[in-house]
Amino acid sequence: MSSSTAASGLSSLTAAAPLSLCAREPHVPADRLVAEMVPPPRFDSVRFATYIPDPKQPSQTEAVEVLDDFAAGLGGAPATGSGRRGLFGFGRGKSKTRTNDKVRAKGKGKAAGAGPRGVYLDGGYGVGKTHLLASLWHATPAEPARKAFGTFVELTNLVGALGFQKTVETLSGHRLLCIDEFELDDPGDTVLVSTLLGRLVDEGVALAATSNTLPGKLGEGRFAATDFLREIQGLSARFRTLRIDGEDYRHRGLPEAPAPYSDEQVTKAAYATENASLDDFPHLLDHLAKVHPSRYGALTDGLAAVCLTDVRPVPDQSTALRLVVLADRLYDREVPVLASGLPFDRLFSEEMLNGGYRKKYFRAISRLTALARDAKGLVETY
Repeated sequence: MSSSTAASGLSSLTAAAPLSLCAREPHVPADRLVAEMVPPPRFDSVRFATYIPDPKQPSQTEAVEVLDDFAAGLGGAPATGSGRRGLFGFGRGKSKTRTNDKVRAKGKGKAAGAGPRGVYLDGGYGVGKTHLLASLWHATPAEPARKAFGTFVELTNLVGALGFQKTVETLSGHRLLCIDEFELDDPGDTVLVSTLLGRLVDEGVALAATSNTLPGKLGEGRFAATDFLREIQGLSARFRTLRIDGEDYRHRGLPEAPAPYSDEQVTKAAYATENASLDDFPHLLDHLAKVHPSRYGALTDGLAAVCLTDVRPVPDQSTALRLVVLADRLYDREVPVLASGLPFDRLFSEEMLNGGYRKKYFRAISRLTALARDAKGLVETY
């Protein structure tokens, strides 16, 4: 049943019809891209103190301690020139003592300035990497305008909007650049980001990133060109890796996500929910091809819920990757997703889930499943 058919006779539920993502074609000026390089709403209030380590996973507690020390080490003026601190340039008081003790205990015996200029949080889905990255941003003693937070896609979009040199100039005065979901999809992006981060490190900018892949393994299984591998290795050398083990907290101890609803249930919920959108899933996929991924955040502005009918497997990889970006933006903004059709764990084919982008697809499934669970109340309250 189509959304329009199901909507007949529903005018009594709300005074206005639902919104539509397919009717939106947002324009995003470059200055908004820069201004939005802060932790998304979902992570606006997180702190190291609100991260609850799994007692069975000591790597989670260790990550909090190391990042807390790192934040303290970023106090004072940004490091520049030959006298700049290493990424783990030590802070004051207790943090300094604790970090120095750790370094000596590991027998490294290196000066602070000799270390890498980045920290890399590696781990599975839902172990709290983004929570920790956002907590680091909040804990860094600098004004918001002097530190930046964004996904890898958002960073490449910023370069596209401003140009490479202008991006370097914009970010070079920052104390910290946090990059979430750091997964390289093509050799061009690899060279671009490797060069950008190299320039920023030279300007004294500290780096922090998350990914589901160890930095030395980025791009593995997708490209094997000599130049590409050389760029990957150079990028890896800029980071110290922190492995964070654990299970997906988004589903830890929670019931299974609700089964998909009927078209009629989804449509009624959309009409009963103020500022909800209602779209046919295949039509939405077609519309995403007409909107640059840098605008997907703006595409969801003001939405209280996203309602989708006729969810079905995505037809190709390009469409799948666009859907991943939309899922990330919806998750960042805590927008519930109510859907009919197939469950979200059947969006991507076996070939996709076994291919080079599988980590992105599994992340999208995890996040959409969490948002589907959040949307359950929409059906129960209309």
